[in-house]
Amino acid sequence: MRHLLIIACGLMLAGQSAQADETGLVSLLTRQDSQGWEAVGRLDIAGKGFCTASLIRESLILTAAHCLYEDDGTLIDSDRFEFRAGLRDGRAAATRAIRRAIAHPDYDPNGSAFIPAEVAVDIAVLELDRPIQNSNIRPYQIATRPLTGDEIGVVSYGRGREDVPSLQEVCSVLGRQTGVIVMTCDVDFGSSGAPVFTMRDGETRIASVVSAMARMDGEKISLGTSLDGPLSTLLAHFATMGPALPGGTSRLISIGEQNDTGAKFISVD
Repeated sequence: MRHLLIIACGLMLAGQSAQADETGLVSLLTRQDSQGWEAVGRLDIAGKGFCTASLIRESLILTAAHCLYEDDGTLIDSDRFEFRAGLRDGRAAATRAIRRAIAHPDYDPNGSAFIPAEVAVDIAVLELDRPIQNSNIRPYQIATRPLTGDEIGVVSYGRGREDVPSLQEVCSVLGRQTGVIVMTCDVDFGSSGAPVFTMRDGETRIASVVSAMARMDGEKISLGTSLDGPLSTLLAHFATMGPALPGGTSRLISIGEQNDTGAKFISVD
């Protein structure tokens, strides 16, 4: 934990000036507001809560690996998941059950939660029971990893805004270390797995996935997984796997607080 905190504190000091032009969270209340974000959805977990996920292929969604685990350490059965793409006020643009769910092969549920190498592989893919083939719900492409100082954005669900997605159009990359992206993006419980976007040449692409949130000196920051390398490894691993089976133990990256939405929280004041 000490190594991660030292890195994060240094990056925060280096990136303070980048926060001036950031925007706040805006609820995507109408169909027009949600246009282009329909492939982000709420990943409901029966009896537990929810995370956020996004469509990256017609039959595949991307989220955080820790969302796949129960509090008691077992892998959650696939039939307890449901993806609700573009969920807004109780109505989803598409709803799908999950056929199988696979975490990154290097994700260690028993590993230390407080080293960058663990956060760096906190990603998972879930296969939908049926593809989403809808011209309004297009899978997102993957971007190259963002650089320190880059403007990014995030769409997520979270505590107190469970039924409507929220967009933070502009937040910043404070820095990168060992596959971890340290960001100023405003996330909350339930935002785990939320896609972090870059916009280049008019195209929106996923550059990271929210893994955790933190507070440093009273200021909120968030941690994301760099998708360069880890996602390719995960997809190759997924292609060789059969249906997910119960087992394993969960890894928490928390000090003193976690609720039932599956999100992780670090307090580093």
